[in-house]
Amino acid sequence: MIATIFLDSVLKRFAYYKALGDQSIAVLTEEQLHWQPEGAPNSIYLIIKHMSGNMRSRWTDFLHSDGEKPWRDRDREFEDDVASAAAVKALWEEGWQCMLEAIRALQPGDLEKTVYIRHEPHTVLDAINRQLAHIPYHVGQIVYIAKMIKKNDWESLSIPKGKSQAFNQDMFNKKQ
Repeated sequence: MIATIFLDSVLKRFAYYKALGDQSIAVLTEEQLHWQPEGAPNSIYLIIKHMSGNMRSRWTDFLHSDGEKPWRDRDREFEDDVASAAAVKALWEEGWQCMLEAIRALQPGDLEKTVYIRHEPHTVLDAINRQLAHIPYHVGQIVYIAKMIKKNDWESLSIPKGKSQAFNQDMFNKKQ
């Protein structure tokens, strides 16, 4: 029972973070997806390229092969190249689809099985938790960069500053 609750919770958390990324990406132009802050940090495109490579590598043939696939070239994920906004969004969706389908296919008894990531053993539960730490880290970067780009045109994806009490009251009223 707890395993089923855990898997449902994981899917819910990932859906939340995907939605944050979706909303951030949707308000940006192709040029903005490639914009990089000073100091050589990654653009949103490069973050998406990395996330997609990570998700596809980790979750393809998840229970049966190492999560670091021979076809993955992690270093190239951080090389800037030309990608249209449509290609960036397709890459984003491809990674998410691979990961979410693999998680949806898991059975409660799978959580105690051993999988490998870079030849290091993990329980399936730990591999999921590892991904649940990795993905929100990068989604946070995407949201922050999008917010930097949009500046005063940015619309909060959560509770806007100064609106916590009103939000809490609305939530309380919905509960009634």
